[in-house]
Amino acid sequence: MISLAGRDILHAWGKFLFTGIGLGLLIGVTLTMAGVYRGMVDDGKALLDNSGADLWIVQKDTLGPYAEASSVHDDLYRSIQITAGVAMAANVTYLTMQVRKGDSDVRAMVVGIAPGAVGTPGWPPYLVSGRPISRSHYEAVADIASGFRIGDHVRIRRHDYNVVGLTRRMVSSSGDPMIFIPLKDAQQAQFLKDNESILQGRRRTAQNPAFSHPAVPGLLDSVVASQSSNPYVNAVLVTVKPGFAAEDVAASIRRWQRVTAYTRAQMEGILVGKLIATSARQIGMFLVILAVVSAAIVAFIIYSLTMDKIREIAVLKLIGTRNRTIAAMIMQQALVLGVIGFVVGKITATFAAPVFPKYVLLIPLDSIAGFFAVLAICMLASVVAIRMALKVDPAEAIG
Repeated sequence: MISLAGRDILHAWGKFLFTGIGLGLLIGVTLTMAGVYRGMVDDGKALLDNSGADLWIVQKDTLGPYAEASSVHDDLYRSIQITAGVAMAANVTYLTMQVRKGDSDVRAMVVGIAPGAVGTPGWPPYLVSGRPISRSHYEAVADIASGFRIGDHVRIRRHDYNVVGLTRRMVSSSGDPMIFIPLKDAQQAQFLKDNESILQGRRRTAQNPAFSHPAVPGLLDSVVASQSSNPYVNAVLVTVKPGFAAEDVAASIRRWQRVTAYTRAQMEGILVGKLIATSARQIGMFLVILAVVSAAIVAFIIYSLTMDKIREIAVLKLIGTRNRTIAAMIMQQALVLGVIGFVVGKITATFAAPVFPKYVLLIPLDSIAGFFAVLAICMLASVVAIRMALKVDPAEAIG
């Protein structure tokens, strides 16, 4: 029957080939969607790895700088620095925004890094070209995915920054490339109001009788000063000394500093379990829909091929061929169709991944699981044709 199935495939090779290509495109989309999910998880882990931190100190009762807004005073790191078990503490700000690149915009995560050197928490761990930031203002290091090159100027809020270094695979949890600038500049970009807002705020403050009361001298000056200052950061990144448990150090910081401290495992849980969870459900729904469509395509083509050879099946029954032999022949055809589709899909996904807008991570385990899933779908899809074939009356061979 293997030879008979092969002969039947050769007889209708055109239909098999084009159906296999169409099925392969669907399988390619399925593998790509799975790769997008893997890429999102990998982006989140890369964000944590590249930060160089063991602990993330954020505003109390918030989920941290990546999942929701967090604001802490920029002098908090001094108190944390003297906590037992802390090797290094550094301020950092994160702001996802559109930055100017010539006449176009680039969506990026602007990261404000504290003064220091490579190895300071928050700094990019390596550069592919150029040099690190060495000045306190108006220099930037950009991820190569942003499209910037050494010597380019990037517009962030009201200032231009000179790109002095390039790094790679420094992205946010959503895949946006990072641009690193000095912390003071980043604080201004994120927290400082524009001139018009400051002017309006001063007018409102001056018109408020509470701030002009003679019993509170100097209060107006302090309020105005607070409007033009920006003593806040989004988080403090902490590295832990060898021999100390990160959770123990985090518990001490929570107790004495009245902030929330996350370990690496907890922060990864927030990124994967909360930020990526909705996208994961959406991708899962797409995968289910694609699986159903693929099964419908295989079932339809196998059913059509079976209907085209009703008389041949009746002849096989008339000469005494067993039902399971006929069923095996039909199932073999479905499996061949699945193999063709998977090969086409795997090739399509491999070549499409590098040009996909999102980072696509194709891992062998997903391909292996996908291959067996395709075979299972094809086997199930052949059941309709098999049931119809087994109901064929042998008398139709001589009708």
